[in-house]
Amino acid sequence: MTPPRPWPALRARRLAAARLRRCRAIASSLDLPVPFDATELAGTVARRRGRPVELMPVDWRPGVPCGLLVTTGQADYVVYAADTAPLHRQHILVHELAHLLCEHDGALTGELLPHLPPPLIGRVLDRTVYGEPQEEEAELLASLILQRAVRSAPAPPAPSAGPAPELPAPDPHFDPAPRFGSRG
Repeated sequence: MTPPRPWPALRARRLAAARLRRCRAIASSLDLPVPFDATELAGTVARRRGRPVELMPVDWRPGVPCGLLVTTGQADYVVYAADTAPLHRQHILVHELAHLLCEHDGALTGELLPHLPPPLIGRVLDRTVYGEPQEEEAELLASLILQRAVRSAPAPPAPSAGPAPELPAPDPHFDPAPRFGSRG
């Protein structure tokens, strides 16, 4: 019996390393707002791409992606679940903006947007299949962007410089050394 060939695993590691390098380069090239705000990041992405990025909040329904990117000839539209936790909403927005930063191409999806004529829609990407390379790359870039945002967040304010609170007097009978057994 011949041992398995290491080439597929090696190729996968090289692709992952290249993806990580690419995402780090994109993330480090961004001027992130401080404090971080995903809607301001959308403005940065719009300026970088030279076209509007419109954020469209919707009420989420089961079976519908929580985030969707629609690119038309005139603008990019990020449709996102507005009725979710703020941190989740932020991640959805940054993930969809990461698709734009990575210049991902999506497949035309008439099932998701049946009321729009196909020539109007250039690209549709939704967050339903996380195993796809574009989804993995967008998720990685979103995580790197949010990691940078947390690290560059302003420090919490220092406590007021008032007098130190008074501590109670120590108990004279307290013995700080624990005793678990006796030696005899």
